[in-house]
Amino acid sequence: MTAAQMRAARALLGIDQKALAELSGLSLPTIQRMEASEGNVRGVVESLTRVVEALDRAGVDLIGDNVPSIGGGRGVRLKAPKPAETP
Repeated sequence: MTAAQMRAARALLGIDQKALAELSGLSLPTIQRMEASEGNVRGVVESLTRVVEALDRAGVDLIGDNVPSIGGGRGVRLKAPKPAETP
């Protein structure tokens, strides 16, 4: 999971970092550190697992790169960056 996915998941649920901390059983500073990561979330695997499970229970389906989304419901996905045009 990337930090951007984590923030987007919270936004879709309409919750703040404190609420995600409560849902996952983690501290607010832990959630803040995870969301401040560049790219993939860094941290203890157990903490990451707890966040993913909390988001899943809340109704968020995290989609990885090159993975089809076969479930129903609304969501968002970033498109792959377009290659730079050469003159």
